[in-house]
Amino acid sequence: MNCPNCNNEIINNKPYILESYYYIKNNNEWIIKMRPYFKDFLLDSGAFTYMSGKGDKVDWNKYIEQYADFIKTHDVDYYFELDIDSIVGYDKVKQLRRKLETLTNKPCIPVWHKSRGLDEFKKMAKDYDYIAIGGIVTQEIKRTEYDIFKPLLKIAKENNCKVHGLGFTNLKGLHKYKFYSVDSTAWLYGNRGGYLYKFNGKTIDKIQPKNMRLKGREAALHNFQEWLKFSQYAEQNL
Repeated sequence: MNCPNCNNEIINNKPYILESYYYIKNNNEWIIKMRPYFKDFLLDSGAFTYMSGKGDKVDWNKYIEQYADFIKTHDVDYYFELDIDSIVGYDKVKQLRRKLETLTNKPCIPVWHKSRGLDEFKKMAKDYDYIAIGGIVTQEIKRTEYDIFKPLLKIAKENNCKVHGLGFTNLKGLHKYKFYSVDSTAWLYGNRGGYLYKFNGKTIDKIQPKNMRLKGREAALHNFQEWLKFSQYAEQNL
């Protein structure tokens, strides 16, 4: 989270929150303080941060042990595996997954990538109650390929398996593809890009203020409030 003065909004609205272990592993006071006000909480492994080339310098077994310790200490129910296929290969990812689940004594949310193939998605949907689809932010799955979600979500539904779309923020796509959950940092982009978001009752509009400079803290809080409204709408209607 990077939203000054958003705590009151969280207390009053009880949103769903996803945070990255990479960013909170050494500074988790905010999570400890605010977690009672989350409607639910998902913990990302932080693996995405290492995709830019830092992964070969990481002791992944040690990382897994520290990640598992955080999960146990804070009693996290929903946490993602380290989907670092592009760094260590899928066989190693499965080995790390087994170690992680053994240490935490609870199942992770495995993250399917297109490179794993359809058969692996089917297996994950049978073996787990909650899985994720990755590669959206990195465009491993391009926008022109989003219809791949339809058969995947159908397979998951047939197995009573929930699917999370990692980083899926295509607003039209949320109406078209029925993910159980998605996450997004899109609300932050307005503050960075100098524009405001406005929930119009069904979706989010982007407003570019003319002849005025946005105040960073006020813009961030406003955009957070508008995306909260959309998330509440989405929970009931999408």
